[in-house]
Amino acid sequence: MTSGVQTLEVRLTSAPDEECTVGRLSQSRRGCFFEYDPAFLAEPLWLSPFKLPPEPGLMEHRDREFGPLFGLFDDSLPDGWGRLLMDHLFQTRGVRPADLSALDRLAFLGTRTLGALTYHPPADPGPARARVLDLREMAAEAKRVLSGRSTAVLPELARAGGSPGGAHPKVLVGVRGDEIISGESDLPEGLRHWIVKFHGGQEERDAGTVEFSYSKMARRAGISMPPSRLFETQAGEQYFGVERFDREGNRRLHTHTFGNLIHANFRIPSCDYRQLLETTRILTRNHQDVVECLRRLVFNVATHNRDDHVKNFTFMMSESGDWHLAPAYDLTFSPGPRGEHSMTVAGEGKAPSRKHILELAQLAGVKPSETRAVLEDVLTAVGAWDEVSEEIAVSDTTQREIGRAIRLCCEGLR
Repeated sequence: MTSGVQTLEVRLTSAPDEECTVGRLSQSRRGCFFEYDPAFLAEPLWLSPFKLPPEPGLMEHRDREFGPLFGLFDDSLPDGWGRLLMDHLFQTRGVRPADLSALDRLAFLGTRTLGALTYHPPADPGPARARVLDLREMAAEAKRVLSGRSTAVLPELARAGGSPGGAHPKVLVGVRGDEIISGESDLPEGLRHWIVKFHGGQEERDAGTVEFSYSKMARRAGISMPPSRLFETQAGEQYFGVERFDREGNRRLHTHTFGNLIHANFRIPSCDYRQLLETTRILTRNHQDVVECLRRLVFNVATHNRDDHVKNFTFMMSESGDWHLAPAYDLTFSPGPRGEHSMTVAGEGKAPSRKHILELAQLAGVKPSETRAVLEDVLTAVGAWDEVSEEIAVSDTTQREIGRAIRLCCEGLR
């Protein structure tokens, strides 16, 4: 693999036999450029309404402070764990990651991307045959990669773990009951697309059970959640898994994170929930999606989930071009940057209160009565932390520590 890729064709791939050319993405010393295909413009879909509207002519990416790519295409690239794994794989092939362009990375992923955008020609198509995975082996290898002790990444981990975003180790899998196979490509009939998370380098063994507990509380609070479960190995290790919302069977759905939609860098906390609520209102034109967004805000505040950055909220587009809020994900206990929320609430990041939430909700067009109902739903659901965490067998120490933090957070919401 070299850094010679200069132009890629971008396709919207809904299914293996159903795709269309969106346009061509180029990168040179001058920067990044994109041009929509004339046939796509004849019946356009607004894949990235705010930063890349469907217009004729060559468009230059000018938000250099955001990153090297338009946000639409940056959503196809992994960050954190996926990028680390990709870099490690390149190094084992004798390629310096610093020599790779963003287009090299997109070409490497090719059709193995999240969402519905694919990049052609793919530089590393690899074998299409799905393989049975041993989660314990994958988790052990992930730990070796994180610690720098792995010299040759397992091929299964490289392919199944190379495209997911987020900081923590995870793999794409196909699931049918207890059967687990690699899931970065299309799956045999009867299997579903899932993501399984492993424990990070310093994470407690409770990471999976804690996130599973949070997913159960979120459902009690009325938050839209994808199916989730704990995957247990023969050695008794438990890993949190969630069904992918960008797949319906082998059909691919177009998704766009909030941060990349507005070109806000998730690594630099700079947004307020007001921007998220306003973007949701404009994009979806659905008041219930705005209320759902508010519900997640309240849940994050109540449960001390402060890793609520701009890429932890995603929108989905239907095949007719309508947008809606995607199901919630990455809901778990987190201290956040310097102990604050990644996104502020009416300007407050350290201790958002009921007052801040009511103020923000009113600015977003949510009635005080609706907001009070949301607060009541969430506080009731979160009040079941001890019950839920005990049922899932979170350790006593972790249960007590998180319980204290939740009770403290909830005091300001009453």
